This record gives sequence, structure tokens and C-alpha cells, in this order.
Amino acid sequence: MSDYDVDLFVIGGGSGGVRAARIASQHGAKVMLAEEYRVGGTCVIRGCVPKKLLVYASRFRAEFEDAAGYGWTVPQWSFDWPTLIANKDKEIARLEAAYMMTLEKAGVTVVKTRAVVSDPHSVELADGRRVRAANILIATGGAPTYGDPIPGIEHAISSNEAFYLQKFPQHVLIQGGGYIGLEFAGIFAGLGAHVTVVYRGDNILRGFDDDVRSHVRMNMERHGIKIVTGCKVTAIEPMDSRFSVRLSNSFEQTADCVMFATGRAPNVAGLGLDAAGVETAKSGHVVVDEYLRTRIPSIYAIGDVTNRINLTPVAIREGAAVAETLFGGKPTRVDHANVPTAVFSDPEVGVVGLTEAQARARFARTDIYRAMFRPMKATLSGRDTTVLIKLVVDGTSDRVAGCHIVGEGAAEMIQIAAIAVKMGATKADFDATMALHPTTAEELVTLRTKSASYVREAAE
Repeated sequence: MSDYDVDLFVIGGGSGGVRAARIASQHGAKVMLAEEYRVGGTCVIRGCVPKKLLVYASRFRAEFEDAAGYGWTVPQWSFDWPTLIANKDKEIARLEAAYMMTLEKAGVTVVKTRAVVSDPHSVELADGRRVRAANILIATGGAPTYGDPIPGIEHAISSNEAFYLQKFPQHVLIQGGGYIGLEFAGIFAGLGAHVTVVYRGDNILRGFDDDVRSHVRMNMERHGIKIVTGCKVTAIEPMDSRFSVRLSNSFEQTADCVMFATGRAPNVAGLGLDAAGVETAKSGHVVVDEYLRTRIPSIYAIGDVTNRINLTPVAIREGAAVAETLFGGKPTRVDHANVPTAVFSDPEVGVVGLTEAQARARFARTDIYRAMFRPMKATLSGRDTTVLIKLVVDGTSDRVAGCHIVGEGAAEMIQIAAIAVKMGATKADFDATMALHPTTAEELVTLRTKSASYVREAAE
């Protein structure tokens, strides 16, 4: 008779935890999952799904404006924030119910309470129950951070609260130049707000290709979003129903809403990992090996809590890998190379593979193919926008090592391009592919002239 109540206890009901629980159960394991908030996690409840719905909403304004160039007369339109939020909430509730149904059908026991690890094989629930588990999976994700404390920081919101604002703000100041900051800048601006983005670095989208960073900034500023780099917010002071925001460059601005999008940290506070012997790094993330196992053989961790590639599809793949390793008889490692990613800003960004700088540091020779052009849709609408498409090629092997797209539909295009990059397609393979005309994506296979070629100097 087993000494354990369950074969697998999953802490965290996000996309990764749900996938691990479902597959483990389908393999015959007895599984329990604990979620203290709502099943679905950050992505479904307060992240990529509701954010994408708001992105869709924000883009109708430009569509209405552009319609005139194509012969349409659009009656006076208006936008209602409470209606959008109410409809978003209905969809999130539907998705949460679907997740619960999936778990129930798979035979997973779900407990809506906080769970804390007490030893390598035990979990304590907030209701006082103690569950013995042969294996424990940490899938608690991440949480917003606000950086160094400043006067008035309690008046700032994170992306979590942005989804539930009672009133739409007319003037928004966002600190942060990454995914979340730029996506919400586009959302608020598209819905009619005046938006300022403040970022402490020299340019937005740190870690992305430099051409992508410059192109996104140029187009955002063309569309009325003010971007202030090289400084940060130093104080937030209430002023009637608004806020006075002071910056480190001595600039002051008033705003109805101040949002901090300065990153996320692993959600491990009070989880009992230290007591259980689980190693965490200085940043707080859980340290795992190639099979997602911590230094305690019975405890695993996946997704944002491990702080590697913090994307939902990565967490899902990792959750499946743990289930296969433990119960499928198939030890599985996740390949984290060439993972595509998108920023649903305006303009949209889709990338996979190496940046130009990374390629030049790695390869003996790097060839760059780049095109910037006005999209066909803008010819009649008159909208002042441009598309960037860039291929980074290993000049020795001719393999396409990176693909970067900025413009409408970038995320959809990069998903397909990622297949080619993952397979190791060469520039000659791209060139041999017939173009589909007229499309933006055809530029991927019609780029013939190198915009630059670099030879790395041999190390001394």
C-alpha cells in the first residue's frame, strides 16, 4: 500500500501546472492541484489572454480612421470602457470554467486554497490538511515588481490592476519599456488616452535586436506616444483626482494613472521551499536541472518560477515534459533554443532566433538582409507607418539564425518563420520558396541584397 496520498501534487493552476496535472493523470497517476486564486493562472486570468482582448479593442480606432481612404463613411463612433471590461470578464470566466472542466475530466482533484511545501513529500493546505505526495511540482509563476521603493509608490498600479480599472484614464504614465509596458501603452493610446512611457535604459525593448528597438520607438512616437528614456520615476504625489509624477531628469508630469511595468519576480514568498531544501537563486527563482528537477529529487519546478524563458507556451511544454518524465516512461528535456516570441505593441513585434549583435559575437561571418517599407494597406489609408523585416544569417553555413518582423501581423508571420529557423533552413531555402503576392510576408523570401556583412576578428 502506498505511503502517499497522491502521486503528484501541483502547486499552481496556471497553464503549465494544468498541463502537467492533466497529462500525469492521463498516464494513470493520482494527481491533486492547488490554486489559491483562479485556475488559469497569469496568462488566462490577468495576462496574455485578457491583454490580447484589450489589444484587439485598441486597434479598432485606427481601423475606423483608415476606412475613409477605402471609401467607407463611418458614423461617429464612441468607446465604452466598462463594456469592454465586462465582456472581457465574461470571457475569462468562460475560460476558467473550461480549464476546470478539463481537469475534472482528466480525474485531477482541484483544491481552491493555498498550499505550502513542508518537506520533500508533504504539502500543507491553508485549511489545515496535510497531503503526502510522491512528487511535488512548483508552478506558481511570477508576480509584478515595482523596483526600488519611492515616495508614493502605493499609488501606482501594475498590469494586474490595469485589467480592472473602474474608469478609463485619459492621461497615463507607464514606467517600463518591455513587453508589458509597451503593450499597455498601445492599448491605452489606441483607446484614446495620452500616454507617456518612461524607461531608465537608452532605448526600449532591451534584449531585442537594435533595429527592432529603433523601429518600434520611431513608429510609437509617430502615433503620439511620448517615450522618455534614460530616466525613471522618483516620486508620485496625489493631486486632487490626479497624480503629479516626478522623474529623475527633473521633469514633472500629471497623470490620471501611473503604471509600473518594471518586471516580474518568481512567486515563491512563503512557499516553504527553503525548509524543504529546494535551492533558489539570489533573484528568487527555483534552480532546476535539464529535467526540471530541483536538487530535491521529489520536487520539480516549471515556468516563470524558474525565470528562464517566461512565456506561457514554454511553461506548457515544461509541464508536459515533467509528466512524461515521471509517469510516461519517457524522460523528456525541453529544447529552449529558437523559441519565438511576440510583443503585441503598436506596431507589433515578432522575433525568433539571434539578434544581429548575438550573431556577430557567435559567427565568423554574419550576413544581414533587411527591408523597411510602407505596407500596402497604408497606401490608401494614408497612415504613417512602416514595416521592418530582417534576416540574420550565418555567413559560413548560410543558415538563417534570426528573423525579426515589426508591423501588422508580425506575430502570425513569426510563428510560421520559426518552423523554418528551428529546422535549420538556409537563406537559399528561403530564396527558393515562391513568394505569395501581394503580402507583407513575401519579403521574407524576396530579400536578395545584403544590407550588411560582418567578419568577426579572430581572438588574440
